[in-house]
Amino acid sequence: MGKKKVKEKEPEKQFIFKRKNYIFLFIGLICIALGFILMSGGASDDPNVFNPEIYSFRRIRLAPTLVLIGLGIQIYAILLNPNKKHN
Repeated sequence: MGKKKVKEKEPEKQFIFKRKNYIFLFIGLICIALGFILMSGGASDDPNVFNPEIYSFRRIRLAPTLVLIGLGIQIYAILLNPNKKHN
């Protein structure tokens, strides 16, 4: 008599992160992109003329701070455990 082949169930494919993680990842990407957009510009059309706009508050303080905040949010999103129950 022949043996019946037992068909093994394939494990269900799951995402590494949950919805909450992806939301924070998306927010972090938006912060980083906004920081780089704010950092752009300020160049002079004439290379012989100095444009002091390159040292504005927006490019020196605000934009890099937004990029760092975005990176912090990305790290938080990666380390976040969405299955953890809060009291």
